[in-house]
Amino acid sequence: MKSFLYTLCLLFVVLMSCGSEVKDLENFDEETWQSDPNGCDGLRSAMVENLYDVKDELKGLNQNDITALIGKPDRHELYKRSQKFFYYQISPHSSCESGDDENIYLSIRFNATGLAKEVQIMNYQP
Repeated sequence: MKSFLYTLCLLFVVLMSCGSEVKDLENFDEETWQSDPNGCDGLRSAMVENLYDVKDELKGLNQNDITALIGKPDRHELYKRSQKFFYYQISPHSSCESGDDENIYLSIRFNATGLAKEVQIMNYQP
C-alpha cells in the first residue's frame, strides 16, 4: 500500500512539473497590444517591427498560452482537419473610424493538437 502511495505522489509531482509557465515576449509590450483591438488606435501598427522580431517565439505555444500573451484574437476560423486560425488585426480594420485599405494582420495557425505551427504577418513588407 505504501509503494502505491509513493508511486501516486511521484506521478503527481511529474505531472505538475510538465506544465509550462508562459514567458513574456522580450521587447514586446503585450498590454499595449491587447489594449488596441482591431488595431483601431494605431498602437499595433507602431509595434509591427517588434512583433516581427518575436513572432517565432509564438511557434509551439498552445492556444491558451497565445491568448495569455497577446490576448483574445480579433477573429478566429476553424479549418479542415481540426486546424484553427487566430487573426489579430495590426493596421486599423475597415470597421474602425480610422480604417483604411491597408490590411496588415497577424495570422497564427494551430494544428489539430492545438499548437501554433505557423505564425505570419500578412501583407507586411519588412
